[in-house]
Amino acid sequence: MKTTPFTKYHIAAGARMAEFAGYNMPIEFSGITEEHLTVRERAGVFDVSHMGEIWVKGPKALPFLQFVTTNDIAVLTDGKAQYSALPNGKGGLVDDILVYRIDAETYLLVVNASNIDKDWAHLTHHGAAFGLRPGIELYNASDEIAQLAVQGPVAMQIVQQLCPAPVADLPYYTFVKTEVAGIPNAILSATGYTGSGGCEIYVANSDADKLWTALWQAGTPLGLKNIGLGARDTLRLEKGFCLYGNDLDDTTSTIEAGLGWITKFTKDFIDRPRFEAQKQALAAKDFSPSGISRRLVGFTLSERGIPRHGYSLAAPVAKDGGSGGPSVVGVVTSGTMSPCLRQGIGMGYVSPEFSAPGTEIAVIIRDKPVSAVVTKPPFV
Repeated sequence: MKTTPFTKYHIAAGARMAEFAGYNMPIEFSGITEEHLTVRERAGVFDVSHMGEIWVKGPKALPFLQFVTTNDIAVLTDGKAQYSALPNGKGGLVDDILVYRIDAETYLLVVNASNIDKDWAHLTHHGAAFGLRPGIELYNASDEIAQLAVQGPVAMQIVQQLCPAPVADLPYYTFVKTEVAGIPNAILSATGYTGSGGCEIYVANSDADKLWTALWQAGTPLGLKNIGLGARDTLRLEKGFCLYGNDLDDTTSTIEAGLGWITKFTKDFIDRPRFEAQKQALAAKDFSPSGISRRLVGFTLSERGIPRHGYSLAAPVAKDGGSGGPSVVGVVTSGTMSPCLRQGIGMGYVSPEFSAPGTEIAVIIRDKPVSAVVTKPPFV
């Protein structure tokens, strides 16, 4: 198992550790609910050094990225970031990613930890047609970069103490290269995966200890706490953010996943004809297998219960026509008990006719249908 530069600190803090994406990662410290509420109310720090970072450089960087991603890279200016996806050429997604524009010929892709090798293979394969050489115009820096996410309403008050330049009001989906904790040229971004504000800080592995020490010196008086991957999952789910491997995978398209807003048909890209046909089918309400047969929705439970990944979603029993039990109309991809709402919430794919907000459905929990309502995220 791999470790991050911060693993020793997590173990010393008594974290419950487990393997995630090949890394020994902290799942929880004081408890998922307590950590979750800390981020919503104060500030928490996540070790996200397991995430991948891939540089794309040179005069062909822009046309290459336009082809391999769904969003429109051309609208980015220096210091702006963008959420996007990598279509796989088969109607699904290799990954969902962040794209940072450093300058006109330099971009940083931040990719999911479990997909680093797959993404790298995909990018180098298609990069060959654009003359992008692995190790030169394409460079996988994933094992060289440490990353901390400081999240919560007090997060930027803490981080500002580490930065001589003003960063407290950094706009959403922008970033700066700046000095952080005496470390020159760190990348500080505001992309967030919790919906509670804050930033991400990228530094070289060799600077990780310096960053960690300075962050806790500034943060401890303001209530900064360690947060594990368990609370990271409940936080992102309350805001309706997708998780690759659950809500997105090699078989799901951006249109099916409700990510039409990051799918721009003003350019050519891998799988454009498939995705465009799905968009047209959705507009025409063609819910056949040849049109669009599923949609990702959010839902809240109307009764007590906790939805879990893989549970079936069904039509309400009373509207099912009687015999044989509930009719399955979909599957839960993510689910939890919301620490803020104290209510079961989740996301899942359903037949499009059940996708409108307010539609009654059921979650099958231990062979029993539990009433739920389709709800447009965010939940809080």
